[in-house]
Amino acid sequence: MAGRINDEDVKAVRDAVPIDAVVSEYLQLRNAGGGNLKGLCPFHDEKSPSFQVSPSKGFFHCFGCQEGGDTITFVMKIDHLTFSEAVERLAGQAGITLRYEEGGYNPTHQRGERIRLVEAHKIAAQWYAEQLATGPEADTGRAFLADRGFDQAAAQHFSVGYSPQGWDHLTRFLRGKGFSDKELVLSGLSQEGRRGPIDRFRGRLMWPIRDIGGDVVGFGARKLYEADNGPKYLNTPDTAIYRKSQVLYGIDLAKKDIAKASRAVVVEGYTDVMACHLAGVTTAIATCGTAFGGDHIKILRRLLMDNGSARVIFTFDGDAAGQKAALRAFEDDQKFAAETYIAIAPDGMDPCDLRLAKGDDAVADLVEPRTPLFEFALRQIVSRYDLDTPAGRASALDEAAPVVARIKNSGAQHEVAVQLAGMLGILDTQFVVKRIAQLARWSRDRGGKGPAPDRQQRGSGTPQQYAAPAGPGLRGGPALNLRNPVFATERELLKLALQRPELVSPAFDAYGVDEFTAPPYAAVREAIMEAGGAEFGVQDPQDYLVRVREAAPDDAVRAMVTELAVEAIMLHRGVKDVDEVYAGAQLVTVRRRAVERRIRDITGRLTRLTGHGDPAELAAVQNELWVLQQYDQTLRVQGAAAL
Repeated sequence: MAGRINDEDVKAVRDAVPIDAVVSEYLQLRNAGGGNLKGLCPFHDEKSPSFQVSPSKGFFHCFGCQEGGDTITFVMKIDHLTFSEAVERLAGQAGITLRYEEGGYNPTHQRGERIRLVEAHKIAAQWYAEQLATGPEADTGRAFLADRGFDQAAAQHFSVGYSPQGWDHLTRFLRGKGFSDKELVLSGLSQEGRRGPIDRFRGRLMWPIRDIGGDVVGFGARKLYEADNGPKYLNTPDTAIYRKSQVLYGIDLAKKDIAKASRAVVVEGYTDVMACHLAGVTTAIATCGTAFGGDHIKILRRLLMDNGSARVIFTFDGDAAGQKAALRAFEDDQKFAAETYIAIAPDGMDPCDLRLAKGDDAVADLVEPRTPLFEFALRQIVSRYDLDTPAGRASALDEAAPVVARIKNSGAQHEVAVQLAGMLGILDTQFVVKRIAQLARWSRDRGGKGPAPDRQQRGSGTPQQYAAPAGPGLRGGPALNLRNPVFATERELLKLALQRPELVSPAFDAYGVDEFTAPPYAAVREAIMEAGGAEFGVQDPQDYLVRVREAAPDDAVRAMVTELAVEAIMLHRGVKDVDEVYAGAQLVTVRRRAVERRIRDITGRLTRLTGHGDPAELAAVQNELWVLQQYDQTLRVQGAAAL
């Protein structure tokens, strides 16, 4: 079993790899103000970005689903890794050699399973590419690519390879690299044979499939020989690192341009992706042996930021199968905020064939958005009915009207309703328009049943309401409404203590836990105290937040710490920057409210004692009340100077 990674090495990894660089590999980030970045959360579905990253603090937090943590936590959650695996992966990126405190460091046997499987795929991809480039047996593969307009440089750019026809060439090669038979079978690169593992892919052209982070996680293999009784395309089976419904071929090459252009082109095959990229359409991606579905949409939405100007263009063959695929894609259309279009080449050619026949310009022209996907879907529906009969027109309207009612933009919905009336040959256009408007209204009403979600659930980015998280000392706590000025000021002070401790230290460290009336905030105050207080944050800002999170008693409090460390400080109107004056105002407000609560308590006690209480006790209570009133007056006059 792997030993425990040295704490200093963990810290070195955490400091060496910027969190915004890591997160940007998976989603598009934009400026959120205050030095923070925002994007669509990769851990839950949302249409408005509520996921924020603080590069200066090294933390992320989603105000929608409450996921949060540091760079290591993000990699663990996004790629389903253990802590050790995430540290090892980041260490590899940063060039840091890790030390293990138990049993020493053994890179062969002490690597996490996912790291090992990814490494096996990386080596396999390089080996396959070498076979295609230099192996005499690969002439068939090279000829296949040449016939489709791809030279050696194109093959190298996309890391295309060749798997020899023998039974266990790759298996024996990877064994020599230190991989066990169990690892090779788990990876999907080998499969069990009569006498042990044999190569899964033999005599095929190989396309490495990478995840959005750029790691090779699987392969797509194209049959080259008639003697091969397998399917035309054979993909890696589902493994611990590969799920065909969750990967997009070419996403590693296309992701930056997709984010930059707010546009993605979805094609059907590996050679189509190659043709598009070589023709200058560098936003092209493809599914891997499965239909385009919900998990693929999640990947694209995070890159597109899902704004209204984004475009997704689907290219499908013009045959019946291609039309069916287009209609299936339309079923998920409403999961995009982006506008969706369909592009079908003349004569039903795919982008690869089109590039061969008419050149790069024809491919670039093909994917210019022209036909909205919903319009294509309507024409396919209408074409199935006999529009020369009243019954045929009525049936076509019954099926097509709900499609139009789903269009997001109400103006576009009205326009398409008019177009539909024309397609059907219905002269009473207003009848069709009203029918569709009624369906849209019914749909909205059905969707609106039940309590409306708060802004946090809708992903507004800055929630207005939080339920007190469950955990020790927090269960049954009040709902936290940030419009409540008491809670809002406590929240601001804690954000300052976590983000700008130099502005509130040393005064903050003298504040008691009971000065924070919201149970979660009291728990965060206690965690700060356990971590050494704001004073420690001034002395060692790099380790400060990590120590506070570690001091949190449970995941709920830990999440709250991350949230407060990432959330922007809410400056009042007219205040341009966070400074000692602003910080002092928060310190004074929280303290004065604590003093006022104590004054109310003592005033009540004094009322109960008057007339029948012990004179000595009565005098002590009166004296305490006088001292508190004087202190409150001093705070009101002198402000933070009195703390």
